[in-house]
Amino acid sequence: MTSHSRNTSSIAYLLLCFFITSATAHSFIRQFTDGDLNTNLQQEVGAEPIRNLDVGHYLQGNKEISSRDYKVSASNAVKGLRDRPPSSYSLKMESFNTLLKSTYTEKYVSRPFSVGGYNWTLVVFPNGNKKDGGSGYLSLYVAIDNSTLVAAQQEIYADLRFYIFNKNERKYFTIQDTDVWKFSVFKTMWGFSQVLSIDTFKDPINGYLYDGDHCEFGVDVTIPSLYEKSELFSVTENFQNPRFTWTIRGFSTLLRDTYLSDVFTIGGRSWNIQVNPSGRATGEGKALSMYLNLNVNEIFRPYEKIYVRAKLRVLNQRNLNNVERPLDIWYNGPGYGEYSWGYHEFISLSDLRDASKGFLVNDVLMVQVEMEAISSTKYFPS
Repeated sequence: MTSHSRNTSSIAYLLLCFFITSATAHSFIRQFTDGDLNTNLQQEVGAEPIRNLDVGHYLQGNKEISSRDYKVSASNAVKGLRDRPPSSYSLKMESFNTLLKSTYTEKYVSRPFSVGGYNWTLVVFPNGNKKDGGSGYLSLYVAIDNSTLVAAQQEIYADLRFYIFNKNERKYFTIQDTDVWKFSVFKTMWGFSQVLSIDTFKDPINGYLYDGDHCEFGVDVTIPSLYEKSELFSVTENFQNPRFTWTIRGFSTLLRDTYLSDVFTIGGRSWNIQVNPSGRATGEGKALSMYLNLNVNEIFRPYEKIYVRAKLRVLNQRNLNNVERPLDIWYNGPGYGEYSWGYHEFISLSDLRDASKGFLVNDVLMVQVEMEAISSTKYFPS
């Protein structure tokens, strides 16, 4: 009977322990499985940002702390010195050390300034934006005023250049990204969490903090507009009929200064070969001058130009060597610049008239052009 009583008591004690343990475990599990888990954790750790590489950095209450650091390599940040001060906004401080020493001043936000019809603010984190990996650094950002966005889906692309005045150099230290920054209601603030180390900035010998605790920051906000006009340049190098040969009869009877071949078309453009039988410019009286002309009736847009690579030849009619000279030049439309290119001294008149040379046979001269490359440009809108 005593043994039975003890067994009963033991079983009751074990059941009681199991009940207490289950209740405790149930309570422990609820703490980590309730729907308010994120809220509890954020309250516990001070609303740290939720990291998501696809959507940026966000804080509870839509306070965004986005920077490029989390998705762009440091090589995309361009730093340098320049003389010109900021064009969008300047922020001068005469008590910066006070902010550096403040326990509760996380950032300084400038008054709004307008660029491109939108309101912006310059945001300075004196001791770095710790929530964006800026501990130990000076952090600089620009934020857009949501109320100036026309629609919730609107996206604004902006180029940002941040400035810090360096009194030693009498210039501005600048930092910018090689890419544009996309602002929207979901990404309202962009910048750099690690601009300069705090130690570098606050050491007076470096010139950023001067006259006690004076300093100057600035920013350029540029909203690039998409191009409305464009052009497409291309070069054609293979032509179905790349050569044009001009046979000039009765060469010795040519009395005029200049003669033009018939018009011929290659590469979608009209051309003439020009010869000056007695030479011109430096070739006058001693050499044949020859040129490739863009035909004067060619329709040309202002400032349009054509790249041409070709060979001009005086053909040898006795199967000896031709006289060949290259062209590698740019043509402008008639009335807009040079449209005739060639050589004042293409071949000497003595060689030309020497029957044994084979260039002038039965008073016939044969000249040729071979086109190797001709460019074309399309303009939009046309």
